[in-house]
Amino acid sequence: PLWGNISWGHSISYDLVNWFLLEPALSPKEPYDINGCLSGSATILPGPRPIILYTGQDVNNSQVQNLAFPKNLSDPLLKEWIKWSGNPLLTPVDDIKAGQFRDPSTAWMGPDGKWRIVIGSEIDGHGTALLYRSTNGTKWTRSKKPLHFSNKTGMWECPDFYPVSNGDKKGLDTSVQGNNTLHALKVSFNSREYYVIGTYDPVKDQFSVVTNDFMV
Repeated sequence: PLWGNISWGHSISYDLVNWFLLEPALSPKEPYDINGCLSGSATILPGPRPIILYTGQDVNNSQVQNLAFPKNLSDPLLKEWIKWSGNPLLTPVDDIKAGQFRDPSTAWMGPDGKWRIVIGSEIDGHGTALLYRSTNGTKWTRSKKPLHFSNKTGMWECPDFYPVSNGDKKGLDTSVQGNNTLHALKVSFNSREYYVIGTYDPVKDQFSVVTNDFMV
């Protein structure tokens, strides 16, 4: 396979078994993603209003974070997506290297009404899940502390952070919190997937690992 023209494929299904391919949801056409629409995640904001946060590789091969939203919310298939006019949302600044800033997670909401996401990075040689907050999904502010990091690894990719039930077989929404809820942080590095389980204080945005760091 050849590296290039990285896009977001778009498929639909009525039964999760048979899938139909639509036109790509995102293709590299703008200066901020001309070298590829890399990984990211979708989030359902109040409304409901779905958005996509994704990493674009820009004209200088820097990794930047971008926003897209459906062109027509009344279309049940959400076939067409529009890139936000204010892109890029976030650029690699300060201690973040241009090629080590990618893959925003699905957002979750804290008790203060702010959305959170994590983005994969490597800071001072440590694999890092950078934490960002937003009130509206368009303006994001970096937290002074990452959600988690490890001096045992290098660059983290494709981070996910989500609740897991402690004693219940039912699935949970990404914003669920409480005494009976643990959280999983999943990251990719060295071409493998790793995760840790821990407790999460949504007020302090503090993730405390209770398993070995990292499990595979």
